Amino acid sequence: MQYFHLLFLAILGSCIGSFFNVCIYRIPNKESIVFPPSHCPHCKKSIPPWLNIPIIGYLLCMGKCKECNIKISWQYPLVEFITPLLFILLYLKFGFSFMFFQYIILFSVGIIIFFIDLYHQIIPDTLSLPLIPLGILLSLHPSAGVNVKDSLAGAITGFLLFYFLAWSYWRFRNKMGLGGGDIKLIAGLGAFIGLVGLIFVILISSVTALITILAIRYDINKQFSFGPFMIFAVVIYVLYGHNVIMWYLSLY
Repeated sequence: MQYFHLLFLAILGSCIGSFFNVCIYRIPNKESIVFPPSHCPHCKKSIPPWLNIPIIGYLLCMGKCKECNIKISWQYPLVEFITPLLFILLYLKFGFSFMFFQYIILFSVGIIIFFIDLYHQIIPDTLSLPLIPLGILLSLHPSAGVNVKDSLAGAITGFLLFYFLAWSYWRFRNKMGLGGGDIKLIAGLGAFIGLVGLIFVILISSVTALITILAIRYDINKQFSFGPFMIFAVVIYVLYGHNVIMWYLSLY
């Protein structure tokens, strides 16, 4: 039966990932995510159903639009692969429990935010703001990953900490450090994972961002997308955070 569940999640996740690609492209451009149907972003020609199959359609097209021959971004098959992979990992950890569905919501929004911020250096309010009340609301359930007090503590602490950091950077350097989208996103993540999870996410995202900046010799005077690092860190926390924390504590 478990193999059937895994197959179901693989197919469903890849189809949902295909929809996430639509959101990633259209939301920053303020376009409808429903109409018109799937089409090439360059020539605007509609994509036939047999070429719209997740991952397989990309392979059949050999990574190019059949009409205009323009290359299709690697993002499309990647999102269609990552989405079912994360769904399956959540199922293997939580089964079909309340926490599974709770974190499916968080990961789904996170995938869209990850790529939008990566490409456009923005985190739309339509994605980040709903995470705050939704995370608090879900924490009221007795089987939630965190209780409501911890959810509130995570949301409030995340917001105040990032707001203070952004204000301080602006006050002393007269330029933006953390953006408003980052502040709202960390509050939303805090509402889902609580105070301990928030500390974990801030630490891991900060370290990975610093390593990336040093590795690619990124110019720190240019705008930098911090959202993807927070999303990466929250995925690590939800799936493996407890094991990492227990391993760290065992060292002392």
